[in-house]
Amino acid sequence: MTAASTRDKIAIVGAGPVGISMARALKQKGIAYDQFEADSGVGGNWRHGVYHTAHIISSRKTTEFPDFPMPSHYPDFPSAAQMLEYLNSYVEHYKLDEHIHFNTAVEHAKPHENGLWEVRLSNGETRLYDGLIICNGHHWDARWPRYEGKFEGEMIHSKDYKEPSQLAGKRVLVIGGGNSACDIAAESARTAQSAHLSLRRGYWFLPKTFYGKPTAELLTTWMPVWMQRIHLETLVKVAIGDYRNYGLMKPDHRIFDHHPTINTELLHYLKHGRIKAHPDVKRFDGRFVEFADGKREEIDLIVCGTGFNVSIPFLEPGVVDIDGSIVKTQWGVVAPHHRQLYIYGWAQARYGFGPLLTPASDLIADLILLQRKLVHPIGEVLARMKQPLPKSHLLDPMAALRMVKSARLSLWMLPLVDKYLMANGKPAK
Repeated sequence: MTAASTRDKIAIVGAGPVGISMARALKQKGIAYDQFEADSGVGGNWRHGVYHTAHIISSRKTTEFPDFPMPSHYPDFPSAAQMLEYLNSYVEHYKLDEHIHFNTAVEHAKPHENGLWEVRLSNGETRLYDGLIICNGHHWDARWPRYEGKFEGEMIHSKDYKEPSQLAGKRVLVIGGGNSACDIAAESARTAQSAHLSLRRGYWFLPKTFYGKPTAELLTTWMPVWMQRIHLETLVKVAIGDYRNYGLMKPDHRIFDHHPTINTELLHYLKHGRIKAHPDVKRFDGRFVEFADGKREEIDLIVCGTGFNVSIPFLEPGVVDIDGSIVKTQWGVVAPHHRQLYIYGWAQARYGFGPLLTPASDLIADLILLQRKLVHPIGEVLARMKQPLPKSHLLDPMAALRMVKSARLSLWMLPLVDKYLMANGKPAK
């Protein structure tokens, strides 16, 4: 098999929100690229991953791209259909579809000689690229819980849930306290015979609005995280009270140490007795589920809202380290030891993607151009500059924006450090 010569181009993997933002940046910088999407259209999780009744939990203002606002007639919390419509209009506006290869998955990618990247596609082609930007998302590799015993009813992951008819007339147990899990629990309260929610620990549950504004918009402030914590915890005490009064556990962590769950309906249905809260599952026994407190419930359907693994199955093993949910990259995107490899969009921000993606995509495009002038991989240059690897997959959006701004201001230093490494005998890869 021969490698098609595309060595002056960059390959983008994925055409979700992150991928199309990256494509826009490359196009505007005049960087040639090909984009590969395994699905038949753009949108990523908004096309194939979310349930039909989903609405964003952030807000229109904190999710829209700053250079391409959402339509003014959109509500504060656009639906999944509106999000997909918006992403398609973004692609149309910037004329990005001409470079997207739909129904084409990347099956394997590995370093090639001379700093190039060998990419094998699902159509049988193998191509060489100058660089690789991986935007394959983090809402597709389902994480499943493991418990003692065997459950003889139906069990699905939240990724498999699409519409309320799947819940109708059933005794439903949702495992997990994240946003999707609580949305599905609320759907169960409306349509199922009975609705149950199992949590292994205490969560912070926030309503979608405070002061009549989307909660996410309270976080786009100059306030440091410690002050945001005081603000939100005070609001929770006043507007919600003690979570234990709803049958829930007290949070076992500070707010923002884990993502808070933003859901107005969950607490409503708990108070109305339409959802029954339980501690963690202890074991399965046929159709019965036994919980950690010893209580048992007969269940027809279990929905596992237990999250997703961060994984890049097509990337050659050992190229980039992944520690749980953390991809070990400089500045959150730059592979430490390889030229022109960027892992983008794996971290999880507290609210919508737009304000972060546009400046971050522009930064990556500038790094690609700069890397072509440097001898050493930018990741090694950043390591010499004592730039730390990430310690969490959780992203404070305001801190991330400050980091991007700081990174742009320090780009002039990278050629100087590159020359220093050359002068001190550091071999280039």
